[in-house]
Amino acid sequence: MPGVHAEVFLAVGYAVFLLCLATGLDLLARHSHVRSERYRTAGFTYHPTHDAWICPEDQILTRSETDHELRLVRYRGWPQICNHCPSRVDCTDSDRGREVVRAMDPWPHSEAGRFHRGISLVVSLIAGMILGVETLRNHAPLDLALLGAALVVVALAVWHLHSVFRTTPANFPVPRAMTPPPIPEESLPTRYRKVEEI
Repeated sequence: MPGVHAEVFLAVGYAVFLLCLATGLDLLARHSHVRSERYRTAGFTYHPTHDAWICPEDQILTRSETDHELRLVRYRGWPQICNHCPSRVDCTDSDRGREVVRAMDPWPHSEAGRFHRGISLVVSLIAGMILGVETLRNHAPLDLALLGAALVVVALAVWHLHSVFRTTPANFPVPRAMTPPPIPEESLPTRYRKVEEI
């Protein structure tokens, strides 16, 4: 009884590599996002009940602005306090007080999260396509069994990534309706111009 064709082993190995790559991209992007959030707020503690940050010198930074277009919330310390703080040199160079920015959307809802999840989904779909093509090319029972098992794993991964992608909609800013500029009246045909009453 012949063994598994070498091309099938290569296809399954490449599909497994692509699945690992898709998972790694998603995990790396999440880790990078969490790390950048920690870097921006190092030493500060967020209190969700008061919606405020406490700085290392025990001063409060209150919400100063909500930017719905960029999906950010900005918190700022009082300039009277920050400008006389002993840690000011290491904290901020602004005369308006220290500012901390927090994203309104958690990781999977952010634009970066959706982008990386989309890439992971596409890479997993490519793995599935490779296995599907190999299934059409090879018809030996052992080849089909190995390809079928790999296809089931890839299909489960694609289903999971797609369901996660679908259930975490992006909170992109809603585009403003574009209104065309007004047409000068002199360029309109006479019948469409306003009739001036005398």
